[in-house]
Amino acid sequence: MTSLQEASEVDRPVANRDPKADKRMVTIFSRVLFVNDTSASTGSLPDAFRRNLAWSVCQFVLRWFFALFVGFRARGMQRLPAGSGALLVVNHQSNFDPLLVGVPLQRPVSFMARSTLFSIPFVGWILRKTYVVPIDREAARAGPIRELVARLERGFLVGIFPEGTRTHDGKLGEFKPGFIALVRRSRLPIVAVGIAGAFESYPRGHLPRPGRIRVVFGTPWQPEEYAEYCQRGSEAELVAAVRHRVQDCIDEATAWREGRVVETESCD
Repeated sequence: MTSLQEASEVDRPVANRDPKADKRMVTIFSRVLFVNDTSASTGSLPDAFRRNLAWSVCQFVLRWFFALFVGFRARGMQRLPAGSGALLVVNHQSNFDPLLVGVPLQRPVSFMARSTLFSIPFVGWILRKTYVVPIDREAARAGPIRELVARLERGFLVGIFPEGTRTHDGKLGEFKPGFIALVRRSRLPIVAVGIAGAFESYPRGHLPRPGRIRVVFGTPWQPEEYAEYCQRGSEAELVAAVRHRVQDCIDEATAWREGRVVETESCD
């Protein structure tokens, strides 16, 4: 079994950082800013992460912004496997979602984004420095899938939104089966992640507004636990099972946001 991060991280406000983390933040400002863009796929995770000032600064600033502007809190981070990569399966409520997932973690998360965004000045630079993988929706996806599998095998966390687009009504949509290719090829833990309140704070067609956002990281679903689905070729059943786990985490995040559960309850 893989080791887990210390359980003391449960239910902590995102704005809180331990003294060692603050000391690392001071140290990192002396490191190289322009890290090689290929480090995420060719170098080790600790190397690429420690040298990436852009990612660390973004995380530090956003941690405080989200805590103050939207009362953002997250829990369950200590459940993530510390010694291996994992596939984070997340509901999609707003454009903030990749940041809401990545900010509370001590490890970077690779998401995919439209390749056209990478041509926008500064935005493209930020995307490259924060481990985002470009994808052309009109081209074959074999390249991005290979890149994500490579990152998973090197210990990265990879985040996906199986709904394929942001929700129109705040509810969890149907899952597209494309992410199963990552599951089959990586055979790594699947972690359901539930976001609640982001739709209310940043709905389609509106500017962001203050609110309360909660994120719950569920218990990793180990490869040996979902192997039967892969062996039977039951793709639809596997998709449905993953969606059910995400919905459970959304339900808990919603109850937490509305004050209907105590802080120590978890999404298992």
